[in-house]
Amino acid sequence: MSKSKIIFVNLPVTDIKRATAFYEAIGAVKNEQFCDDTASCMVFSETIHVMLLTHDKYKVFCAKKIADTKTTSEMIICMSAESRDDVDATLDKAWNAGGKVDLMAKQDYGFMYFRNFEDRDGHIWEVMWMDEVAAQAAMAKGEDCPVGQAIAV
Repeated sequence: MSKSKIIFVNLPVTDIKRATAFYEAIGAVKNEQFCDDTASCMVFSETIHVMLLTHDKYKVFCAKKIADTKTTSEMIICMSAESRDDVDATLDKAWNAGGKVDLMAKQDYGFMYFRNFEDRDGHIWEVMWMDEVAAQAAMAKGEDCPVGQAIAV
């Protein structure tokens, strides 16, 4: 089996210290090895890292105009959680750190539960718990399941 790939999500931020504090508040750990005044590497797991970059630093990697995430959606980043309670706890942390929570209604399918938040720079995150066996059984029965809808497209 090949080694797991690491995902580095690169996000432009307006205030590197404020953004770093937000991500620390929701559970990420700052990896000082990849940080300076223009970037913070925030680690959620061995395979999920978020690179917070000042706008000037972000422009080094991308020549396109940076999206105004207060008025435009650039993407939705979805991260799994260990349990339904973990989903709720993460959203509580995001709220307490100054984020906006439940931009869309929380989704509860019994076997899958997800909620979303927006960080202080407007980046949208979805936190999701799923019982994979129950989700597969629901899809096999043709029940309403966003995972099945996404796979069917």
